[in-house]
Amino acid sequence: MNIVIVGHVDHGKSTVIGRLLADTGSLPEGKLEQIKELCRRNSKPFEYAFLLDALKDERSQGITIDSARCFFHTKKRKYIIIDAPGHVEFLKNMVSGAARAEAALLVIDASEGVRENSRRHGYMLSLLGIKQIAVLINKMDLAGWSKEVYADIKKEYAEFLSEISLTPSAFIPVSAREGDNIAARSDNMPWYTGMTVLEALDSFVEKTEGENLPFRMPVQDVYKFTAWGDNRRIIAGTVESGAVSVGEELVFYPSGKRTTVATVEVWNAPPKTRAKCGEATGFTIGEQIYVRRGEIATKAGEPAPHVSTRFSANVFWLGKNPLVTGKKYFIKIGTAKVEANIESIKSVLDSSTLEKRPGNYIGRNDVGEVVVSCVKPVAFDTSAELEATSRFVIVDEYEISGGGIITEALADENEYTRELVIRRNMHWDHSEILSTVRAERYGQKPAIIIITGARATAKKTIARKLERKLFDAGRSAYFLGMGNLLYGIAAEIKTPGVVPERGEHIRRLGEVANIMLDAGLILIVTAAELTASDIEVITMTASPENMLVVWLGSEITTDIHCDLHIPAEDVTDEYIESATEAIRAKMRSEGIIF
Repeated sequence: MNIVIVGHVDHGKSTVIGRLLADTGSLPEGKLEQIKELCRRNSKPFEYAFLLDALKDERSQGITIDSARCFFHTKKRKYIIIDAPGHVEFLKNMVSGAARAEAALLVIDASEGVRENSRRHGYMLSLLGIKQIAVLINKMDLAGWSKEVYADIKKEYAEFLSEISLTPSAFIPVSAREGDNIAARSDNMPWYTGMTVLEALDSFVEKTEGENLPFRMPVQDVYKFTAWGDNRRIIAGTVESGAVSVGEELVFYPSGKRTTVATVEVWNAPPKTRAKCGEATGFTIGEQIYVRRGEIATKAGEPAPHVSTRFSANVFWLGKNPLVTGKKYFIKIGTAKVEANIESIKSVLDSSTLEKRPGNYIGRNDVGEVVVSCVKPVAFDTSAELEATSRFVIVDEYEISGGGIITEALADENEYTRELVIRRNMHWDHSEILSTVRAERYGQKPAIIIITGARATAKKTIARKLERKLFDAGRSAYFLGMGNLLYGIAAEIKTPGVVPERGEHIRRLGEVANIMLDAGLILIVTAAELTASDIEVITMTASPENMLVVWLGSEITTDIHCDLHIPAEDVTDEYIESATEAIRAKMRSEGIIF
């Protein structure tokens, strides 16, 4: 079991762990004597904390800087215990340590009482979904073993924890330095008849219930093998909750694609037919579909995750610069990493007093309620549904600067389109000819080449020339002008004199592209001045493994992100030829044609 120990600086966390290691006989032989001799040579009093604080600057300053991990065991089970730093400057390391824990010990100095970080750490444990907590009121020897001091701290902190929906299993008066109530009951506090620290640890329940939750496995990667005739494509990741067996039907989100588990694959271990919560695993699939890192594998028939570009969340901010609206950040949920911004800050919470206040930024070490807007859809659960897939971190300028939990999924402008795509994928009849076989036959990967940009830049001429060159080289390519779609598959919404339904036109273009890609073709599309929103709809609908966006024109006049920008001053034959060759060269460099 993973246990984290937290609390204000100098309240004795490391000493508690040192005592646990020593009193359970879990130290390497001679380690205790080695540290005592080191202290004697340096004329320093021996501290049990020195058994844990291995970093030189930690020993010299007497504070824990990074999350240290150590191991000990009782008669009941083995433990990994994480000593998280208590100093306000090292809260980031405390969060990273606590995120791996199933339960927590929270230490309060009896002589100092409840401090700001005592409240802050309690709130962070709540934020991370850690419900199993024992509170240790330490240094009772300095408080004269007073029952009244213990009772006052217990009353104050219990009231605080109840406000954040935490109920500790025990409040234990201890002296870590003297060993009272750590592994053995204290003779100095006969008025206390509750559990010792070891008994409290053994009372915690292991998270076996994870197997009974809905299946969730964020896709880490897809591994392909070709040597010795091995043609497996293994979808790999760590099972966050639930379990999956061979033959069961999977649904991947946000794409909504379906397939079945053909085999469960494990590295350097006997074959198995089932993967369960907590296991790093992989599986091959029956019907070959294209999935990518960042999607979440789920089981058909179980509650599905939410898919949206917007959600409400509680965030804890640790960055040097404040969290503000309108700035570009990256959100990492599971294995997905997506650009995002803070759409609004609903409130800022003082994590020490739990008082809410309005605000237009969230400062360092503050907690806030925000609305996050992502540039593309992500799959997630809310914290009330599944903890593991509701957590995320925020990256600010290459550094993880905050984290949070999702409290509510919010609607976005493409919700209807996404529902149509998921419904289509659930009923899609797959061909028996694999996409890899088509690629080998055609000498190409299925792809969408989108040629957009300013008007009067010869987009159609270049597209047709590209199609001809690819065809003459033995490729399977098809040029689709928007007019073909507007007066064909979208004819009923192209009404003269009425503003056309652009969004639906783009969605139908994506559906056509989806069929072309499934056939293994290269689809070349032209349209004037497409936007980032248009590309998002095409990507959502067609889910292309390969897409190349080309902008023709001197300036990019929309918010689109393009893979290739070809300025156009004068539209001449030389310009058309060079633009065509530039696109073809880009296709080769991207591995679309080979």
